[in-house]
Amino acid sequence: MAYEWVKALHVISIIAWMAGLLYLPRLMVYHTKVPVGSEQSELFKVMERRLMKAIMTPAMIASWAFGLWASVITYAWDQPWFHAKLGLVVLLTISHFFMMSWVKAFKEDRNTRPEKFFRAVNEVPTLLMIGIVILVIVRPF
Repeated sequence: MAYEWVKALHVISIIAWMAGLLYLPRLMVYHTKVPVGSEQSELFKVMERRLMKAIMTPAMIASWAFGLWASVITYAWDQPWFHAKLGLVVLLTISHFFMMSWVKAFKEDRNTRPEKFFRAVNEVPTLLMIGIVILVIVRPF
């Protein structure tokens, strides 16, 4: 019974984390289109900060905690697919920390990255998520 609760909480936290990872770069695309110091820019700063601090980071921490807990319960550490999944989750976490640095750059009005950059990095979490889901569901090895 404990495993089902841990798994449910893991999935819930992943959904919240992924929502943020997919939405934040889109906000940044729009943020690049408005003048620095404008009312719109200041609104984007608030939205980006709140998304990162109130949703994404707590969801990332919960995803890791419940995921590691589930891996111990199920002895997943013995499975090759789990090591591959863990590698992709590490890359997802690294992308989260890059996004944190971009939020900070926007906050300090020192973003130099163009709209196209944020459009491109918006695809990274999606590609990592596809790999993770395939590894967890299909377990190809």
